[in-house]
Amino acid sequence: EHSTKHIYNEITYLLVEGIMEGYNGTIFAYGQTGSGKSFTMQGVAGPSSQKGIIPRAFEHIFESIQCAENAKFLLRASYLEIYNKDIRDLLGADTKQKLE
Repeated sequence: EHSTKHIYNEITYLLVEGIMEGYNGTIFAYGQTGSGKSFTMQGVAGPSSQKGIIPRAFEHIFESIQCAENAKFLLRASYLEIYNKDIRDLLGADTKQKLE
């Protein structure tokens, strides 16, 4: 019943703020097939109200980096799917390939 903007502001915003302070962060989306996990995480390109958690987090991170002075950043992100004990990298070149 909530928008991804609401979810981001209520949950993910503070996680990303912690990441910008040097902590690791994880978002774990769990639920039945077809329940909206991928849509919540990815969203769609337009309208902006339909952006997912990942694009919102990236915008937040890169805006924070632009505002930082005299700082270096190393950013690593992964987007994994675990389904029937198989792990796939959803940011990889071949999203169908299973990881060990």
